[in-house]
Amino acid sequence: MQKWYQIFHKNTGIIPYVWGVLYILPFYFIYRSSSTYDIVIGGCMIVAFFICYVLSFISKGWPVYVWISIQILISIAMSLVFGYVYFAIFLAFFIGNIKNRAGFITLYSIHLVTSIITINLGFVTKNAVIITQLPFVLISLIAVILLPVTTYNRNKSDKLHEQLEDANKRISDLVKLEERQRIARDLHDTLGQKLSLIGLKSDLAVKLISKNPNQAQNEMNDVRVTARSALKEVRKMVTQMRGTRVEDEIFRIRQILEAADIDFTLEGDSRLPDTSLLNENVVSMCLKEAVTNIVRHSSASACSVKIDPSPAGLRITVHDNGIGIADTNVRMRGNGLRGMKERLDFVNGSLDIQSGMGTTVIINVPNVLKQQVKETEV
Repeated sequence: MQKWYQIFHKNTGIIPYVWGVLYILPFYFIYRSSSTYDIVIGGCMIVAFFICYVLSFISKGWPVYVWISIQILISIAMSLVFGYVYFAIFLAFFIGNIKNRAGFITLYSIHLVTSIITINLGFVTKNAVIITQLPFVLISLIAVILLPVTTYNRNKSDKLHEQLEDANKRISDLVKLEERQRIARDLHDTLGQKLSLIGLKSDLAVKLISKNPNQAQNEMNDVRVTARSALKEVRKMVTQMRGTRVEDEIFRIRQILEAADIDFTLEGDSRLPDTSLLNENVVSMCLKEAVTNIVRHSSASACSVKIDPSPAGLRITVHDNGIGIADTNVRMRGNGLRGMKERLDFVNGSLDIQSGMGTTVIINVPNVLKQQVKETEV
């Protein structure tokens, strides 16, 4: 939640200090005056504007609006007396960096109206400086109109981008937490009951070994069968943990894109019974990397995944309507795309990237016969 004192963005950088260097310009307009009184008054207004500029930059809360209001009054006076309208550009940049929406709209409206009225008064009173510098005055007026809005929207976009990155990080952490909880539940459900049964039957066999050897032997046989069953289920669970099914990855992709406000479309069936677990795992990791790149770099509003299985192999196409990739050869040197290519090379697959009206990533993997692993006896 935004604090009451968080008015300005932290990313203004050194730009306000660059504007400060330009304070030498109004002295040119002042010293053109023949009156010493005008020179003194003009110099005092410039110094006052500079002091208010610094105070408004370092202050927090309502004092910021007070200093900006004083700067607007000084800008009006400088325009009417000396024809110096360029303080309005200083204020335009400054107002654009205000975070509070109501404060931005209020100051922007006041500054725009006062600037227009001041320039028109200069024409009505036939201010020679304003009339002779008409092209620059019009440029200043355009800056007063556009610069605050552009700066405000850019800062807002940066803030939304930061929030999106934080949301993606939280989603990733939640996925990891959910996976840990799932593994814990699977281990408890798989081993808890069977280990308890093995313990009870072992205790019973110990008690029966002297009284009823045959019954004790039967109990130990049950222990052996139960142990084999537990081992089989553990192996099956570990095999599933080692690989991620495309169907499960599509579910996570849908969640991530929904959080990023990107429309998602799926063509084809995500269940791939004819594809080996190894190939599905490789394809799932490549899909995850491709979608991560879309969220982070594409500025896309829509993403589609097309799954096209065939007897010879599997073809998956990921397309987005984003900004595309300027040079696919350069981007292939990055860790993400290079990692995708290396994974696909391991299973004799291929990766093709096309850029134009967005980016299209084509993943191809061949089908391999599933090998049935025989369970070894304990």
